[in-house]
Amino acid sequence: LFTTWANEMIDQLWLKHMVSDDTAVEMPSVLYGGTAAPTHRHPITAVSPVNCTAQMGMAGPWHERLPHFRMAFTPSNGEELQSEYFVPRQHAVAAIKAVMSLSAQITPLLFISEIRSIAADDLWLSACYQQDCVALHFTWQPRWAAVREVLPLIEEALAPFEARPHWGKLFTVPAVDVRKLYPKMADFQQLLQHVDPQGKFRNAFVETYIL
Repeated sequence: LFTTWANEMIDQLWLKHMVSDDTAVEMPSVLYGGTAAPTHRHPITAVSPVNCTAQMGMAGPWHERLPHFRMAFTPSNGEELQSEYFVPRQHAVAAIKAVMSLSAQITPLLFISEIRSIAADDLWLSACYQQDCVALHFTWQPRWAAVREVLPLIEEALAPFEARPHWGKLFTVPAVDVRKLYPKMADFQQLLQHVDPQGKFRNAFVETYIL
């Protein structure tokens, strides 16, 4: 799902299916009140879809379909900032409503926002450790001073749902609170001390948020 949070409407719904051959997938012409796009689309309405992977039900290898953007082409808008928060899937609707309440603060700074669903896994520091999640991603305009003021508002709104920030994107959640969100954090800390006692493979981020 792609939205700018400007209103309660979803701007685009992208569907991706696994198929057993190269046969094109027949997509519904109408789904949840939306009509099928007549041609390729970029998540950001004003941007050309030339950078996007093939759409329109065209089958292809997973590495050319699962990503939204083509290898060696500019992803998304290019010059941008990103944030993303994962909430347990059962809280998805409430979390979306919580973010929607901040539309006046979010929309002016946003290129696009993506809402995606992710299956549970067993990776200790995964945001989806042993729980199916819905992620709320924000592709921001490169205006860090303004974005930095909005992130705490989003994080406060999502806190009741134990939202986990994406490790590789921007967030302001205090380190002590981040560590509490991961039930296997203590085990990972112990493992880290065992395999890297001298801290050769650590950096300031790991020292702050993991240890």
